[in-house]
Amino acid sequence: MADTTDTSNPLGTKGKVLLVDDDKFLLDMYCMKFTQGGFNAHGALSVSKALDVIRGGFVPDAILFDIVMPEETGFSLLERLGTEKLAPKAIKVALTNQDDAEEKKRAESLGADVYLVKATLIPSEVVNRVGEEIARHHAA
Repeated sequence: MADTTDTSNPLGTKGKVLLVDDDKFLLDMYCMKFTQGGFNAHGALSVSKALDVIRGGFVPDAILFDIVMPEETGFSLLERLGTEKLAPKAIKVALTNQDDAEEKKRAESLGADVYLVKATLIPSEVVNRVGEEIARHHAA
């Protein structure tokens, strides 16, 4: 099983997206959806792989991450992005099944810009929402 999924789209003009989820099926599906939506999408199955991708030179416009993962959580990702000053301009999007006010508050306190609950959105809605956030961020 591959540790990362790269569906880079050199023609993608909407931005670069890094997706972090330990569920390979969901990761591949979201990478495909973002690529079809005109983004350059890169996937990582763990926080450590995601950090390696960023350290390796991938500069994402948005980072979407699951909160609950086996080795390191989405909270850990946010903490490490902050302490290591990685991807400072990227929009951080929690994409999780944790529909919990305390989890949302904690994610936002660690730097998450958007908190989306997977079960309440279809993949195309996630792609559209992230695209809107990137466009708004670039316009600011």
